[in-house]
Amino acid sequence: MAADERPIIIKRIKKSGGGHHGGAWKVAYADFVTAMMAFFLLLWLLSSTTEDQKKGLSEYFNPSIAISDQSSSVAVMDGQPHIMETMSGAAAAAVDIEGEEDEESAVGSKPEATDQGEKPIDAVEAAEAMRAAEAERFEQVKEKIQQVIAQTPELSGLEDNLLVDQTPEGLRIQLLDKEKESMFRSGSASLEARSQQLLGLVAQAVKDMPNQLAISGHTDATPFVGDGGRTNWELSSDRANAARRVLVEGGVDPAKVKTVIGRADNDPFIKENPQDPQNRRISIVLLSDVQVPQPGPGATAPAAPAEPPQPPAEIVPPSNGGG
Repeated sequence: MAADERPIIIKRIKKSGGGHHGGAWKVAYADFVTAMMAFFLLLWLLSSTTEDQKKGLSEYFNPSIAISDQSSSVAVMDGQPHIMETMSGAAAAAVDIEGEEDEESAVGSKPEATDQGEKPIDAVEAAEAMRAAEAERFEQVKEKIQQVIAQTPELSGLEDNLLVDQTPEGLRIQLLDKEKESMFRSGSASLEARSQQLLGLVAQAVKDMPNQLAISGHTDATPFVGDGGRTNWELSSDRANAARRVLVEGGVDPAKVKTVIGRADNDPFIKENPQDPQNRRISIVLLSDVQVPQPGPGATAPAAPAEPPQPPAEIVPPSNGGG
């Protein structure tokens, strides 16, 4: 019985902990890393290339005429900035033409800017600009004088006796006689009280201006014979000098007074009527510092003042009617 029994064989398979799965995952990972590297390389190329290079790449992959030069592919792959120089066809020609136009426009603009920087200053234009600025300051003086006179009761009615205008010589301030209001006593160089106050206001308005003053006295055509054979010449000169003294007392620097002259009846204000009272007047001219040169090849720009003049100071109205 024992000889008929067949042996029982038990086969036991030992199982390990997971085993080896092979290298397939490495291939997948390498593909992923390669794709990421290509992606970041593409981002770097896009950020480091110019618009012209991008346009050249676009024209290379979409040419209007077949590209026969094989060297263009090398240039494109190398990322060289001259990729279109090796390309043939209408697309390449178009890009080259546009590039040349841009270069020409850039080169052409440089001399223009240089010319503008080196352009000599036109003497006449510079003088006119300075004259315009000076005229604006003169207008401020005029407005201040008129405003203070209008606000000063003691000088009520003298608005018509004061005439302020701008002439080629500068700002002219004239004190005129009227039918019922004279600046000076008859046949005398003594100023009336209100006329002296008016001149004091003028002095306050012009004392801070850098311009020099020219003062002239004028009479009408009525003959005048005073003591010692004095005539309208002496009378007009004395009145001009009397106005100078009041201006200096009002704060005007004596060194700014350039001329004090008497014109008698040689320069009437009302030319049609030499006997008109308005011909009896004192003229104070704030002389212009700007001389407009005549245009010419040798003209040079006038020198600017060392210090820009300040605006006219505030005018303080007189506190009483005394002179």
